[in-house]
Amino acid sequence: MTLRRDSNDPSSGALPLKGRSSDVSDTKREEEMDTSREEESNKLAYCVTDVPPWYLCIILGIQHCLTAFGGIIAIPLILSRGLCLQFDGLTQSHLISTIFFVSGICTLLQVTFGVRLPILQGGTFTLLAPSMAMLSMPEWTCPAWTQNASLVNTSSTEFIEVWQSRMRALQGSIMVGSLFQVFVGFSGLIGLFMRFIGPLTIAPTIALIGLSLFDSAGTSAGNHWGISSMTTALIILFSQYLRHIPVPFPTFSKERRLHTSRVYIFQILPVLLGITVPWLVCYILTIYNVFPTEPSQYGYLARTDVKGDVVSQAPWFSFPYPGQWGMPTVSLAGVVGILAGVISSMIESVGDYHACARLSGAPPPPKHAINRGIGIEGLGCLLAGAWGTGNGTTSYSENVGALGITKVGSRMVIVASGFLMVAMGVFGKVAAVFTTIPSPVVGGMFMVMFGVIAAAGVSNLQYANMNSSRNIFIFGFSMFSGLVIPNWIFKNSTAIATGVIELDQVLQVLLTTSMFVGGFFGFILDNTIPGSKHERGILAWNKAHKDDSSNTLESGDVYNLPFGISSYLSSSSWLRYVPFCPPGETVSLDGADSNGLESKQQVGHQRPSQIIVGDRL
Repeated sequence: MTLRRDSNDPSSGALPLKGRSSDVSDTKREEEMDTSREEESNKLAYCVTDVPPWYLCIILGIQHCLTAFGGIIAIPLILSRGLCLQFDGLTQSHLISTIFFVSGICTLLQVTFGVRLPILQGGTFTLLAPSMAMLSMPEWTCPAWTQNASLVNTSSTEFIEVWQSRMRALQGSIMVGSLFQVFVGFSGLIGLFMRFIGPLTIAPTIALIGLSLFDSAGTSAGNHWGISSMTTALIILFSQYLRHIPVPFPTFSKERRLHTSRVYIFQILPVLLGITVPWLVCYILTIYNVFPTEPSQYGYLARTDVKGDVVSQAPWFSFPYPGQWGMPTVSLAGVVGILAGVISSMIESVGDYHACARLSGAPPPPKHAINRGIGIEGLGCLLAGAWGTGNGTTSYSENVGALGITKVGSRMVIVASGFLMVAMGVFGKVAAVFTTIPSPVVGGMFMVMFGVIAAAGVSNLQYANMNSSRNIFIFGFSMFSGLVIPNWIFKNSTAIATGVIELDQVLQVLLTTSMFVGGFFGFILDNTIPGSKHERGILAWNKAHKDDSSNTLESGDVYNLPFGISSYLSSSSWLRYVPFCPPGETVSLDGADSNGLESKQQVGHQRPSQIIVGDRL
């Protein structure tokens, strides 16, 4: 006879089974709650088509300007060496005003008529490398007397012609090179380019932008290693160690009146805070004459009065205008070098568009929006060349990352940033203040900034199989060649002698541009050495940047042209085949027009998956 144990018996095995089942269900419930809390914390406060209150737009717009501050002012300060302007603070302030003014205009154009995502436009380091290579050519080498502060008379016609002739040559090269980007964007050829460009081409190209500028960083930082080390240490402290520590700030609202709110200030403004503290230290030490007063002594360039009383000399208002430095001149060598930078900028911007769409709660950008975005960036480079910034414009990855921090993806915030940058470009005193930043402080900032740029390039290798000896060879050879060949050409500038002066100049600029040399070898080797698409990282790269958007109501609200332009264009059937025009309007079930600037249903409210975004790119 078999004994049957009662299920209600406490000694039976049913109770332990029930307990284990309960533990599993509790664990699942906790995981679901954790996931729900994580999704709730990642949910956007404002999506791309939302309009926050005007005061919030201004506050967050200022934040975006300050986020891009380091990169925007770094470009004129670096160019000043090649333009022989190290000791002309007033002209440097004019360049800073001009690049802020043009960046604001290009931002407004991009948000309104370009890709229409909340993405800021500013100066680009991809054009900085070929520009410095061009200015290092023998005919553009700065005269010896411009390197001595005591011999420079900034108001003399000779000195003005020295730097303006170099600026005009840069302007013409940038303007002609930008026409290529305008053509590639508005013709839709950017898709053809991206078929042959993968991670093994992008990684050395972007990484060598930062690595090739090590000399500029070392020269500036070496003027006073104590101050530059302080700057670097503070930026690292604020951006890495203190970024998750909130700081209480007094705020006022109608509901809660005067109260304190916690702001992650170190995460938002690490570069600005890292510069301001040592800048203030240098100012105090300059007042008490702790730094030497003789230009020949070590530490003199850490003083804040090296460039004289530039703040009082600068005008309160200065309106930059096209051709303010004279009629631009065109150099074949300069144009070819700029083209290498333009291609790199286009590739980087396509990735920024997809990242910005994810973080702003928008659907992936369709082809017509990407084509318009690249075309408008080319137009921005054309305007930058005409105004004389000595540089072009591109999308700022730093501000794309800021969207994940603030959880505000509204493009109206970037519109406010654009107007603020235009205002900063008009007020001459603001730019003049920035020129008083001591050289060691700038060098400390460069050490962090250029290192991050190099690492951002290397991070593209995550898509490729780096266990493959093929990929290791391609990347290693491309990187090493991008450092060796330009360094040898710099030291042997007369080695290139084909008998044709124009060809010599073209080769001189290309072979001294590290990003071109490394990117060229990476492109050729990656497309000729046998390897599967999975091994090369093409499949993973395309999956990460997959264009799976359709002409839905949400996509139309985000990417269609404003002011009823899309409705007008869709009335002509042949315009739908134009690469930068929307494919035609889609009517929802209730008859609502999808081409309106404002939608009755905001992006992301119907599809919650679109507004759940990650904190990391």
